[in-house]
Amino acid sequence: METNKMINKKSYRWIIIIILLVIAFIILTNTCFATTTNKTPTLVNKLNTILKKIKEYMVKLAGPAAAVSIATGVMIRKLSFGDEEKMIIGKRVIINAIFCYFIILLLDLIIKFIEALV
Repeated sequence: METNKMINKKSYRWIIIIILLVIAFIILTNTCFATTTNKTPTLVNKLNTILKKIKEYMVKLAGPAAAVSIATGVMIRKLSFGDEEKMIIGKRVIINAIFCYFIILLLDLIIKFIEALV
């Protein structure tokens, strides 16, 4: 049981690190390159469009992925037949799905806020 907690904590750390790196990359590409020249370089334009598409797909896929995760958690709880450990696992799956969906929506709002400032 403790190894599962350690794996979950490590995976959350990596997900948060990757998300923060993507946000930092978006901020740096929008500010550093755009302010040094009058015209935005084509590489920055291509990176911006790619990152915007990735963000759009991430937001579009987050809803169905959260729904599947919540349904899986509900099924685990329903099919646990009174086993406490399975009930706890089902509850964790549901809570983690809601939490991750909230993080993705929050990141989308943060990115939109940063784009509005720049």
